[in-house]
Amino acid sequence: MKIFFKQIFTWWNRQTFGTFIYTLFNGKLVGSDEFGNKYYSSSSGKRWVIYKDTVESTKIPPEWHLWIHSHKNNKPIENPSKFNWQKKYEENLTGTKRAYKPPGSLSSQSKKEIKSYETWKP
Repeated sequence: MKIFFKQIFTWWNRQTFGTFIYTLFNGKLVGSDEFGNKYYSSSSGKRWVIYKDTVESTKIPPEWHLWIHSHKNNKPIENPSKFNWQKKYEENLTGTKRAYKPPGSLSSQSKKEIKSYETWKP
């Protein structure tokens, strides 16, 4: 019951009730990614994603990003071969505990040695 009310009154929890109805009648499941997001298309060419948890556009991997923005017509392959130097895709971590904090920033635990400034003398 709680999930039903979330779908009716909020947009940041997976999908709205309107998106659910539209997906039910017009959507054709194209595939899903490693994060559990599901991708749909309609006969008119519209493409959309139903997120697994909260709605966050950076949770779409690059392969599916190309498809959803119509840069590619074919859906991405299931397990693409990647080079050994490529990292696994992560969503934007800004504002989370896992966000990157360079040495010397105010939120970083490690402190950077800062040299005092000396003016130039001719």
